[in-house]
Amino acid sequence: MMLEDELTVSTRERDGVAIIDLSGDVTTFAEEKINNAYREVTSKGARNVLLNFRQNDYINSAGIAILIGIVTEVTRNDQKLAVSGLSQHFQKIFRMVGLAQYAEIYQDEQEALAAFKAQA
Repeated sequence: MMLEDELTVSTRERDGVAIIDLSGDVTTFAEEKINNAYREVTSKGARNVLLNFRQNDYINSAGIAILIGIVTEVTRNDQKLAVSGLSQHFQKIFRMVGLAQYAEIYQDEQEALAAFKAQA
């Protein structure tokens, strides 16, 4: 299996939130896929963006760097960003590296969507 195929990224829209589903390993190879997905939803006018992980995903330091890049763009574009589905381990890492200051962390998609709705 090729390394590049370790991550599947897809986008969908639900309750006015652009959801970017990430399935697999978030490493160097993920950068283009994640950035393309983010640009796609932004070009469609997304104000609220949810990065939806699965509990078993793996994120390395390069992956964290990619996500910090997204956070920077979100701030620049005046969007709101949330993250769901992270394992306890990665929730802790997100807080440690400061990503949690810019992206609210939710247990799952439902909780994130409810929070976006409450902020509206």
